Amino acid sequence: MSSQAPAHEDAHEAHHGHSHGHQAGHGTFRSYMTGFALSVVLTAIPFWLVMAGVFASPLVTALLVMGIGAIQIVVHMVFFLHMNPRSEGGWTMMALIFTIIIVAIALSGSLWVMHHLNSNMMPMSPEMMKNMP
Repeated sequence: MSSQAPAHEDAHEAHHGHSHGHQAGHGTFRSYMTGFALSVVLTAIPFWLVMAGVFASPLVTALLVMGIGAIQIVVHMVFFLHMNPRSEGGWTMMALIFTIIIVAIALSGSLWVMHHLNSNMMPMSPEMMKNMP
């Protein structure tokens, strides 16, 4: 008899608690409600920041909205996709780290593109508009 765990697990073993540490985490009602409440709050805050004009600087508002959006992605992954260091032998945590890196690249790239579009293509002076055909 081998002391090593099998390469794959039987669904019956995983369901009845005879798993070898590779089971996926299951959320509780409380964890789902916590995730839902955090999602609602993390959606309402950026909406309020933009609609109420809380900050005079659009840059500060944009950075806060994007930061809260990144936090919300992590909240969804932890509370709804059950990503933690224990489930699936730690691979879900690797997926979380990979997702955070991809989101950081996407957010910074989006800001860079929007900045350059705004500075190179957007508002014209009244003198420039007079010369338009």
